[in-house]
Amino acid sequence: MTKTIQCEIVSAETSVYSGSAEQVVAAGIMGDLGILAGHTPLLTELAPGPVRVLNEGSEEHFYVSGGFIEVQPDKVIVLADAAVRAADLDEAAAEEARKQAVRAMDDKTAEMDYTRAAAELAEAMAQLRTIQQLRKKAGKG
Repeated sequence: MTKTIQCEIVSAETSVYSGSAEQVVAAGIMGDLGILAGHTPLLTELAPGPVRVLNEGSEEHFYVSGGFIEVQPDKVIVLADAAVRAADLDEAAAEEARKQAVRAMDDKTAEMDYTRAAAELAEAMAQLRTIQQLRKKAGKG
């Protein structure tokens, strides 16, 4: 039997997931993190992107817009700015947000500042990446 860890994914508004996991994979600011039971304690910032929870051959996908991950040997807590199940993401809205951010970055006379547009572009791209991973897992991509 594979060892498991307790996994909590919470946002400012609600708890999105609470349960056991054999592995948790999250998008850290320095790259993807793979967490197993017994992992060395860790606290790091998360980049906008997917979080995958693997347990007993199944895989659940979530999207977080950033935040932190705290790892203890027997528990992982994802404290996200915003978190949703990947299946609940709206691909059309994410694609439209991406297009608007690109237009804002290209428009030198726009009132939106470049830094904000770049952040919105990064978030839209992270949502689209999460959707693509979910589609690939389902064999539709």
